[in-house]
Amino acid sequence: MSIAVFPGSFDPPTLGHVDVIERAAALFEEVVVAVAENAAKQPMFAPQERVELICASVSAPNVRVEAVDGLVADFAQRIGAATLIKGVRDSGDAQGELALALINRHLGVDTVLLPCAQEMAHISSSFVRDISRHGGDVTSLVSPAVARALACRNPSSHS
Repeated sequence: MSIAVFPGSFDPPTLGHVDVIERAAALFEEVVVAVAENAAKQPMFAPQERVELICASVSAPNVRVEAVDGLVADFAQRIGAATLIKGVRDSGDAQGELALALINRHLGVDTVLLPCAQEMAHISSSFVRDISRHGGDVTSLVSPAVARALACRNPSSHS
């Protein structure tokens, strides 16, 4: 069985993430979305909340979502995944992901870079958080479940 891991912080998950997850689900028998902590970021949502938001946003039946600690390469090997999926929006993302792909290969897991849909290249979790915090409308950037969760966190938003 081909298993791929799509790691990220997903704080919050965007329609760009959903696009990459569902496209990866068409390529692999199972996709495990690995919700990881990023020590450099102050999260808006707890890991389990992000797991639930992704579950509510993705319709592919061969996708499961887990919160993970530690190295993603170790997690992938534990569950029998030989491939990591990384979504890229532009050449800057690709450049940054290349170094991670090389180190993960050194750790025993290959990486596939999956370009996002062109119409979603401008979407990032940090932009979504910022727009929502300032009362902006994020409904075209995230799933309805995420828009509701953001509205609860930022009552002045138009989500």
